[in-house]
Amino acid sequence: MLKKVLVAAILVGFLGLPEARSDEGMWLPMFIKRLNYADMQEKGLKLTPDEIYSVNSSSLKDAIVGLGRPAFNFCSGEIVSSQGLFITNHHCGYGTIQANSTVEHNYLKDGFWAMNKGEEIPAGFSISILDHMEDVTATVLAAVNDNMDETQRAAAIAPIMDSLQKANSGEGMQAVVKSFFKGNEYYMFVYQVFPDVRLVGAPPSSIGKFGGDTDNWMWPRHTGDFTLFRIYAGKDNKPAAYSEDNVPYKPKHHLPVNIKGLNEGDYAMIWGFPGRTQRYLSSYGIEHMIYKEYPTRIKVRRMKLDLYEEGMARDEATRIKYSSKHAGVSNYWKNFIGMSTSLEALDVAGQKRAQEKEFSDWVAADSKRQEKYGSVLMMYQNGYDTLLKTQKKRDLYVEGIWGIEILTLSAQFMALDKLLASDEVDPKALDGMIQQIKGAAGDFYKDYDAQIDQNVMAAVMKMYGEEVPAELQAEYFKTLDKKYKGNYEKLAADVFKKSFMANEDKMNAFFAKASSKSLSADPAFKMFKEFYMDYMTNTSPVRKVAGEQLARAERLYIDAIRQINPDKSYYPDANSTLRFTYGNVGGYVPRDATYFKYFTTAQGILEKYKPGDLEFDAPAQLIEMIKNKDYGRYAKDGDLVVCFLSNNDITGGNSGSPVINGEGHLIGTAFDGNWEAMSGDVDFEENLQRTISVDIRYTLFIIDKFAGAGHLVDEMTVIE
Repeated sequence: MLKKVLVAAILVGFLGLPEARSDEGMWLPMFIKRLNYADMQEKGLKLTPDEIYSVNSSSLKDAIVGLGRPAFNFCSGEIVSSQGLFITNHHCGYGTIQANSTVEHNYLKDGFWAMNKGEEIPAGFSISILDHMEDVTATVLAAVNDNMDETQRAAAIAPIMDSLQKANSGEGMQAVVKSFFKGNEYYMFVYQVFPDVRLVGAPPSSIGKFGGDTDNWMWPRHTGDFTLFRIYAGKDNKPAAYSEDNVPYKPKHHLPVNIKGLNEGDYAMIWGFPGRTQRYLSSYGIEHMIYKEYPTRIKVRRMKLDLYEEGMARDEATRIKYSSKHAGVSNYWKNFIGMSTSLEALDVAGQKRAQEKEFSDWVAADSKRQEKYGSVLMMYQNGYDTLLKTQKKRDLYVEGIWGIEILTLSAQFMALDKLLASDEVDPKALDGMIQQIKGAAGDFYKDYDAQIDQNVMAAVMKMYGEEVPAELQAEYFKTLDKKYKGNYEKLAADVFKKSFMANEDKMNAFFAKASSKSLSADPAFKMFKEFYMDYMTNTSPVRKVAGEQLARAERLYIDAIRQINPDKSYYPDANSTLRFTYGNVGGYVPRDATYFKYFTTAQGILEKYKPGDLEFDAPAQLIEMIKNKDYGRYAKDGDLVVCFLSNNDITGGNSGSPVINGEGHLIGTAFDGNWEAMSGDVDFEENLQRTISVDIRYTLFIIDKFAGAGHLVDEMTVIE
C-alpha cells in the first residue's frame, strides 16, 4: 500500500492543511504580491507582479479565457495571437466538433482546419475574460450574525450578492459574487463576456484523443489534446452577439509561444478556471464518498457506457451522435474509480482524522471555543448519517433518471404543463414557449438514438428496483413494477412506443394541438414528473437539512483552523474562478523501483500504434512523418516532444489552461492529471501529483507540418 512521505510531517505547522508551497495551491491573482511573488521568483519567475495581474494595464491575466458561463466555466484557454486566436483542449472543443460532424464531413475522424476566417464555424458557447476582482466580504457579511442558522444566513446574504452583481454588470460585462472558505469570505469577479466564438482548427480524434479511455488519467501520455478557436467582437472591439459583420477580437495581451524547449526543473505556471476541489473535506465526508456514493455512480455510468458502445458499434452515424456523450460519461466514470482507489490507498481519511483530533484538542482548551466550535464534529457525523439514508436513491436519481435522455427532454415540458393547465392560456406566451422547446428539441434529436435510450431506461429501472430500498422507492415506480412484473424491457418499450417524445415528428404533431390532457397522458413526461415530484417531496428536504448541517460544520471548521494558524497562507477551494498555480517541470516515482521521466516523444506513438484500433490508431500521414523524423523546427536533438509533466495543482475546469514559463511564454496546454494522485481534489499529494500537458511544439507541429495550416502559426508570436 502506498504511504505518503508527508504523513510523518502532517502536523508541522499544525493540521497540515493547504499552505504556501511552490507546487500546491490554486491562488487568487489579486493576492499575488502579498502571498506568492517572492516564492515564485525563487522558483524562476522573471515577470513583475503587474505584468502578471493588473487592473489598470494589460497583463498576463488578459490572455486567459474561460469557456462557458462566467464563473461556471467548463474549460480554460489561452489567447495566442493579436487576432483573438486561442488554444484549449480537444476534449473541450469536442462538443462543437461533434455537433458539426456528419458522415460526409466527419471532423471527429478527419479533423477540421479553417484555411481562412470565412471557413470558421460558430462554436455554440461564449468565453469570459476577467476584468478585475474585488474583496466584498465586509459588504456581504454585514447582514449576518452568529445566531443565524445557515438558512437565515443564506437569506440575508442573497439579496446583497444579487445587488452587487447587478450593479457591476452591463455592456458586455458580467459580475459574479462567490463564496470562499465555505462562506467565510466573498469576492466579486467582473468578466468581459464574448458570445461570438468560432472553431478554427482541430486535429483528428486519433491525435486529439490518442489513447482513449485506456490512457485517460495515465502517464506516459502521447495525446495531442488541443483545439483552436477565435474570439470575435464588434467593430468597436467590444463583445457582440454573432454577426457576419463582427471582426476578430484584439486582446489586451496574448501569450508568446516558446519553442526553445524545456528542461527538468524549469519554472511552470498555470492559469485557468479550476472547477471544484474539496481540500477541507472531513474524514466523514471522505469515507462517505468512497464507500457510500461513488460505488453506485460508477456502476450506473459503466452500464450507460456499455449500452452506448453497443449502439455506437452499429454504424458511423450513431458513433458520431454518441461520441461526445460517451466521452462525458466516461471521463468521470474513470475519475470516480481513481479517486476511490487513491483516497483509500493513501489513507487520506486517516490523515484527516488526525487533523480533526488536533482541532478537538484546540477547542477543548478554551470554554469560548467550546461554545462556538464544540459541536462541529458531531454535526459532521449527524449530517453524513442523514445523507446515507437516501444516498442510493439520490445517486440513482442523478445518474440514472436524469441519465435517460427522453426524461431530460421531458423536464423541459414542466413549464409548458403549468401553462397549459392554467385557467386562461395566453396564446402568445404558449407559442413562445413551444418555439423555445422546439429549438432545443432540434438539437436533441440531431444526436439522439431512441433504441439506445430505451435500453438505458430499462437498465436504470432495473437498477432502481434492485438498489433503492423498497420503503424509499417512488410510489409511481412501485405501480409500474407491479404492472410489468419486473419486466423492465417491456416497460421501456411501451414508454417509447406511446410517447410523442420518442421522435421529432410525433413531437411536432403534439405541438400542433397541444393540450394539458395529452401532455399529462404522455408516459415519458408522466414518468419524469412522478420521479421528480417524489424526489422533491420525499428526498430533497431530508438532504437539505443534512446539507445545512454540513455547511455550518464546514464554515466553522475552516474559520477555526485559520485562527489556529494566523500566519499561514491558505488558498480557497476551487470554484470556477480564475486561479494560478506555480511549480516546476519534473518527473516522479509512482511506485518502488519505477521512475517516470518528465516528457514523452513521438516515438511513443509508434510504440502504442495499433492500426484500426478505436483508441490507438493514428493517421497514416502522422506515422510516416514520425518514422522519417519529419518534424521541422519543432524537434529537439532529433526528437519531437509530445507531452510533459509539471507539479502544478489543477483540477477539472483547468482543461485547456496554459502552462507558462518564467518569462511569460506559452510552453504547453494542460489536459490531465496522473492516476497515482487521483485523490488530489481532496488532498494534494506533494510527491505524486503531476499535471500532464501537451508540449506547444507538438501542437505547432500538428498545425503546421501535419495539417498544412501554417497561416495560424504565422499569427502567433513564436520565440525560437
